[in-house]
Amino acid sequence: MDGGTKRYAVEDFSGIEAVRCPCGMSKRAFTGVGGKPATLHMVEIFADARLHYHKSHIEMYCILEGSGEMELDGARVPVRPGSAIFIQPYCRHRALGKMKIMNVSIPAFDPADEWFD
Repeated sequence: MDGGTKRYAVEDFSGIEAVRCPCGMSKRAFTGVGGKPATLHMVEIFADARLHYHKSHIEMYCILEGSGEMELDGARVPVRPGSAIFIQPYCRHRALGKMKIMNVSIPAFDPADEWFD
């Protein structure tokens, strides 16, 4: 045993306050987990998001609701519920259309790693 230290964390998105992001509004879970290995975000994309990139973050998007396109380094890829996207560092990206997504950021999201051309 590890002396009673929990090896898990639980979050409830209904209790997380949404913050503005380049894509719309984001609720960010697991921001307080030690070691900051990753964060999980529920994002409401209201309209075309602002094109941006990250220098050190990998992101994975899963489309939950709505449809539209993802712009990925200039290519437009149609997305719908069930679509999943893996975004490597320096890939310029944005969502186009109204949708709800889950986004995993590895390592944990850091607003200092949001870059705009």
